[in-house]
Amino acid sequence: MSSGQMTTGMAAQLAKDEQGGKHPYIRPKDAATLLILDGKGKDTRVLMGRRHMRHTFMPGKFVFPGGRVDPADSRIPVALGYHPVVEAKLSEQLKRPRTQSRVRAFALAAIRETFEEAGLFIGRRAEAIESLRLGKGFEDFAQRGIEPDLGPLRMIARAITPPNRSRRFDTRFLAVSADAIADRLESGTGPSGELEDIVWLTLDEAGAMDELPMITKRVLSDLGERLQSDPDLAPESPVPFYFFQRDDFQRTLL
Repeated sequence: MSSGQMTTGMAAQLAKDEQGGKHPYIRPKDAATLLILDGKGKDTRVLMGRRHMRHTFMPGKFVFPGGRVDPADSRIPVALGYHPVVEAKLSEQLKRPRTQSRVRAFALAAIRETFEEAGLFIGRRAEAIESLRLGKGFEDFAQRGIEPDLGPLRMIARAITPPNRSRRFDTRFLAVSADAIADRLESGTGPSGELEDIVWLTLDEAGAMDELPMITKRVLSDLGERLQSDPDLAPESPVPFYFFQRDDFQRTLL
């Protein structure tokens, strides 16, 4: 599918899924989510969890771990930064402030939320555990001697919530191999309790679920198509960007 093209059915489904009230304009908040991938080809599995029914935002929906970027995420040191091409894609069409620390915070938010929601530590073991200092939200990483590592992460999509919604997010979808899991909590879930029924699903199984937001289905479909020709998720591969413009959904490539 070329830049800017969306089928009529796709646009209609996304519009229906994103229907909301007539709320005042809200600037989208930075957010990020992480797709942890296990395996290769059609048998690739992805980690997902069901949002607790007490949530006002997408209750009961299956999602990837992730959430809003916190200010402290921009100040967390990392073992290794992004691949330069990945950093460049994450920096495209970025409204001010256009800072390296803000771009780095996208991945750190996704890594932090993955721990809080799924109990997984994405990173690498530090050589000097006793001197490891990370910061707010990463205390458990420091205690276990794990440094966040952005090197293996790849950007696979970006999507902005349409206007006239009570909550809006500018979400970066990142992917990483399950090999990047340095440790995990024995409970099998995260301390926040935000996700339950955490499962590994093939992309086909995940995409066929009824309890998915439509944009999640679209990202899974895009990822499945990309993996057919780009199984290693090369940093240079085009990345779909979904946004709302002139009363319709648009799709361009970064």
